Amino acid sequence: MQDIKQTTQTINTLNDLAQLANYSLMDTLNSDPEATKNGVDHSPREVFSGHYVPVNPTPIENPVYIAHSKSFFEELGFSDSLATSEDFIKLFSGDTSALPQPLRRSGWATGYALSIYGTEYYEQCPFRTGNGYGDGRAISILEAVINNTRWEMQLKGGGRTPYCRGADGRAVLRSSIREFLAQEHMHALGIPTSRSLSLYVSKTEKVRRPWFRDASSSRDPEVMIEEAVAITTRVAPSFLRVGQLELFARRQRKNEHPKAMKELELIVLHLIDREYSYVIDINLPFCEKVVLLAREFRSRLTSLVADWIRVGYCQGNFNGDNCAAGGFTLDYGPFGFMDMFDPKYQPWTGGGVHFSFLNQPQAAEKNFHMFYTALLPLLESHQNEQQELQDIRDDFSNVMQVEMIQMWTSKLGLQAFNPTLFNELLRLMIETSVDYTLFFRELSHIPDDISILKKSFYGDVKDDENILKSWSDWLQMWKSNINTPTPESREKLSKEMKEINPKYTLREWFLVPAYKEAQQGNYTLITELQEIMTNPYAEHSSEIEEKYYRKKPSEFFEIAGISHISCSS
Repeated sequence: MQDIKQTTQTINTLNDLAQLANYSLMDTLNSDPEATKNGVDHSPREVFSGHYVPVNPTPIENPVYIAHSKSFFEELGFSDSLATSEDFIKLFSGDTSALPQPLRRSGWATGYALSIYGTEYYEQCPFRTGNGYGDGRAISILEAVINNTRWEMQLKGGGRTPYCRGADGRAVLRSSIREFLAQEHMHALGIPTSRSLSLYVSKTEKVRRPWFRDASSSRDPEVMIEEAVAITTRVAPSFLRVGQLELFARRQRKNEHPKAMKELELIVLHLIDREYSYVIDINLPFCEKVVLLAREFRSRLTSLVADWIRVGYCQGNFNGDNCAAGGFTLDYGPFGFMDMFDPKYQPWTGGGVHFSFLNQPQAAEKNFHMFYTALLPLLESHQNEQQELQDIRDDFSNVMQVEMIQMWTSKLGLQAFNPTLFNELLRLMIETSVDYTLFFRELSHIPDDISILKKSFYGDVKDDENILKSWSDWLQMWKSNINTPTPESREKLSKEMKEINPKYTLREWFLVPAYKEAQQGNYTLITELQEIMTNPYAEHSSEIEEKYYRKKPSEFFEIAGISHISCSS
C-alpha cells in the first residue's frame, strides 16, 4: 500500500479529512474493465471481472441533518460541528461534485456471490449467471487512515449501481434510523461491528416501499407506502465479505476469464492486509498466510456469534454476503433483539428457522465452509497446507461449542459450566415465557429468592406452584454453583455479571416510535435512544428505567413491523 498519513489533531473541516484519504482498494485491486471512466454507471448490468466498479453516488435532494455518532466522532478526532457543516453534509449525503483534493468524485461498489446456508444460488441474479449480485445501493466513497487506523466509509442508500437489479438504490428513513442506532448500540455492547458516522434525510425526495397496515399481523407486506429517503454512513476497516471471496473462487473454478485465479489471490491478500495484517506476518509464504487467515477468521466468527447470543441478538439473514470477512457484525437489515426467549426467534419473515436465534452457530459454520471452499484453490499445489485448512474447517463446530460454553458460563456467573443447570434453565425459560434481557440482568443481582426474577416472566405463573417451585429449586442449584461466600464476593460477582448482561437492548418497539416521530421531523427519541443504547450496561434515571427496562407490552405481540419485519428498506 501507499505511505499513509496520520494525525492526532482534531479534524475540523472536510479539507482536514481530505488530507488523510488513502484509497487502497481502488489503487491496488482491479477495476471492472467495462466500467465507465466518469463513474456514471447506474443501470443494472453484468460485471464479469474486476474487484470493483467505480461509480458516483447519487445525492439525496435537500439533505437535512438528523444525527451523528458523538462517541465515534470523538474516537476519530472529528469535531462535532463537522457533522453540520455544508461540505460534510454534501459529501455524506451523496454529493461528490465538488470536493477538495485528494478526495475523488467516484466511489466504488463491489460484487459478491450469494450463498444461503452453504448452498450456492444464481436464480436471484437477473442474468441467472451470478454476475449481477453486489452492492446495489451501498457505495463506498472514502478510505482514510486516521490515527493509524484505516477506515472505509460507505453510503447506505447512495443510489443505483450496476448491481442494483432494477431497484432505486435508496434507503428509507425508517431502515436508516434502525441501522444508525443499532451499529453504535452493538459497539457499546462490546461486540465487533461496523460503525455509524452520520444520518441525513431528504426534505423532498420520497420513494414507495411495501409495508404493513397499522396493527396488522400479516407476515407479508400488504400496501405500498411513501417514505422519505435517507443516507446513513457506515464505517469499517473494510466491507469485504465472505460472498466476495466466493465470487472470485467461483469464477476461478469455472475458468470464466484468464485472470480469475489472480483476482482470487489478490482479494485474499487485500483482505489480509486490511483486516489481519497485525496477526499475519507479511513475510510469510502465501500458502501459510492462507492457513493463518482461516484460523483467525474462525476465531473471530465463533466469538462474534457467541456474543450475539449473549445479548439476545439475531442477524435474521446470515448469508455469506452478509458475513464480514473481518469477523464483525455487518448489514443491519432484518435484525432483531429478542424480547421473550425463544430458541427459534426470527425477526425476519423471509429468514426461516435456519437463521433463527440459536441456529446462528450452525449458520456461521455454513458461512465458514463457503469461506474455506473459496480459499481451497489457492493451496492446490500445497498438500500440507490443504490438510491444515481442512482440519481448521472440520474443527469449526468444536471451537464454536467452546465459545458458547464459555459465554454461557460467564453469563451465568459460574466458575465451570454445568450442563444440568443450563438445560433446566432453558426448559424453564421456555415454559415460563421469560424476557431474555430482564431475566439475566435481574439474576445479576444474585437474588435470595425468585421474587425479582418474576418481573421477567411473561406468563401468568403466580398461582402455578409447580413452576414456582421449579424456579426456586433452580435458583438454589445455581447459587450452589457460584462462589459467593462473603458479601464482598457476592458484590464482585454481581458487578461482573452486570458487565456481561446488558440492562438495555434496542428492541423493535423502541425503534418504531422513534422513526414515526422522525417522519414528522421530530428527532427527540433518536437522541434519547442514542444516549441509552450507547450506555447499555449503565443504570439510568428512574424515568428511563420505567420507560425502557420493561417487558414487551402484550398489545405488540404478533404485530407486523414490531414483532416481525420484512426486508423492505
